[in-house]
Amino acid sequence: MPGSPYTDLDRPPLDERRLRRALVTPYGPWNRLELRAETGSTNEDVATAARTGEPEGLVIVAERQTAGRGRRGRVWQSPARAGLATSVLLRPGEADAHHGWEPAPPSRYGWLPLLAGVALVEAVSQLTELEAALKWPNDLLIGGAKCGGILAEALPAADPGQPPAIVLGIGLNVTLRADELPSNPTGLPATSLRLAGAPVTDRDPLLRALLRALAAWYGRWRAVDGDAEACGLRDVYLDSCDTISRQVRVLLPTGVDLIGEATSVDPDGQLVVRSADGEHRVAAGDILHLR
Repeated sequence: MPGSPYTDLDRPPLDERRLRRALVTPYGPWNRLELRAETGSTNEDVATAARTGEPEGLVIVAERQTAGRGRRGRVWQSPARAGLATSVLLRPGEADAHHGWEPAPPSRYGWLPLLAGVALVEAVSQLTELEAALKWPNDLLIGGAKCGGILAEALPAADPGQPPAIVLGIGLNVTLRADELPSNPTGLPATSLRLAGAPVTDRDPLLRALLRALAAWYGRWRAVDGDAEACGLRDVYLDSCDTISRQVRVLLPTGVDLIGEATSVDPDGQLVVRSADGEHRVAAGDILHLR
């Protein structure tokens, strides 16, 4: 049947009811899940809900994005049901009486996209047996090629005295074929789980594993007021990060290039780069691996 989600048997649709039963609980962190056949951007959909007062824990998943966004306004899109495109709403600046969480300081929010990266590596490694790694700050690598990405966006509260909400968007190439891969302006080739030889490309268990890993790490992070060292997040991230110990070129938001060795990620989630003129801490920028 033309237009049916079952016309491509390699790309079966997700089942919203099964995902809700498996992931949504009254005590969070995921308390509402929506699956959309098509949308412009899951990040924008979650942001719209956040602006109307949606509480923490909303998950929006799209079978197809027509205007998905990466960093610096880059487009992230793929054929219907060929990947995972999901965004979640977090409010780390609010206390959570049920879990006993105090508000996390905004200075520690920079760890949230790195936390999402660790969760994505865990889910992919667990289910596909592929060796996955991270490129700081937001790319998932398999065999040196980009297979996924993360976009974190802070939404200022209507009341200037209140902390921002955080939208975390995660995209993963699952069954894209070679002629469907996006171009990557940061110099890395693209790939998908299927092209990398993954024995499992069922998006349902991948999405479940991703959201459960994200929930677990977020819970650990919140339990220690966002301290990435105290909850073990920083050590795990460093073990997973392929950028560390490489020569890199950093394209800074100011337009200046910084070239040096990426030596670490500091307690605030910034990349530490040692160049000819000393040590620099980078909070944002595009990273090119030089070797």
